[in-house]
Amino acid sequence: MGYRGLELNGRTAVVIGGSSGIGRAIALGLAEAGADVIPTARRTEQVNQVAAEIEALGRRSLHITSDVLDRASIELLLAAVIAAFGKVDILVNSAGITKRAPTQNFPEADWNRIIETNLTGVLRACQVFGQHMLERKYGRIVNIGSLSSFVGLHEVAAYGASKSGVRSLTQSLAVEWAPYEVCVNAIVPGVLRTSLNAQLLDGTPRGQEFLLRTPMKRFGKIEELVGAAIFLSSDAASFVTGTMLTVDGGFLASGVNQ
Repeated sequence: MGYRGLELNGRTAVVIGGSSGIGRAIALGLAEAGADVIPTARRTEQVNQVAAEIEALGRRSLHITSDVLDRASIELLLAAVIAAFGKVDILVNSAGITKRAPTQNFPEADWNRIIETNLTGVLRACQVFGQHMLERKYGRIVNIGSLSSFVGLHEVAAYGASKSGVRSLTQSLAVEWAPYEVCVNAIVPGVLRTSLNAQLLDGTPRGQEFLLRTPMKRFGKIEELVGAAIFLSSDAASFVTGTMLTVDGGFLASGVNQ
């Protein structure tokens, strides 16, 4: 018999950056756990595809795009979801970009673009959706953190800085919004192997170093983040806020592995 606190039946979730990668996996996972889920991103075709997959699971969804760089589009997204569902219980912030290059000559325009998307974009979504949650005195916000918030990773300084900001923002909002029963947490993925990064990890010195530092001696799968997302989105996490829930095969615990 399952623990009822983990059920998401009757909940409405919005997953920003929900059309691919981590966001898509979480969107489908929340739907399988019982929630109605609205996956949103910039590309109409991809959003429509994931929304259709959610509907095929017997859940309700919306086919709507948004852009974290555009506050008005986030406000329109909130309005559309409230018009269709009456509320938003869960917000997952999964939109993100990166660029690997030496920091010494890293273009300032690229730095600004990464910070604007990964950090300020999360702030925009939290501000817009948070107001609704504060008024209802209920909410679950799940951000996506990074190992680079805790340790230095080679040649991704802008990404690391943006995700360190997300970590701090998560904790600040958790403190400010706790009295309103709005829980704000983040998932910290370990090194996940996807079709997009397989060529950077498989048999490369970087990939070998990641494996050496990961006690489980393997890369993670995107689907292995879903359980953490369901937990943080659920009533089982009613006293959990300001936490960085690490799903990393032991990477951050790693000192000497043999």
